[in-house]
Amino acid sequence: VQLVESGGGSVPTGGSLRLACEVSGVMWQVSCVAWFRQAPGKEREGVAALYTKSSVTHYYYPVKGRFSLSEDKTKNTVYLLMNSLNPDDTAMYYCAVGPYESDYYADSWSSRTNYNYWGQGTQVTVS
Repeated sequence: VQLVESGGGSVPTGGSLRLACEVSGVMWQVSCVAWFRQAPGKEREGVAALYTKSSVTHYYYPVKGRFSLSEDKTKNTVYLLMNSLNPDDTAMYYCAVGPYESDYYADSWSSRTNYNYWGQGTQVTVS
């Protein structure tokens, strides 16, 4: 499985960006597509996840109402639309995929250990 992220950049506070994660390869291994982010000096944290078979989505509470996931199955691409960005959203954003079709404990989607393929990341800077 290969992941290619795009769409990062620099925006002012209040701005918007749309990240894209294009997935290719052995698609039967892909049941969950998630976005994580890592700011300098901080741990990588789960931002949002989409279970592809059920279309169930999960969001980290600080981004609920501002970020939204969507997918284009014809392009094997998952998008993360980020609105009302603020400096706390500045980080490297990573796309990840894993085999689980749903949460098997509360918020399991946000655990890095549930993902076995990762992209290279795309930088988001909010000033």
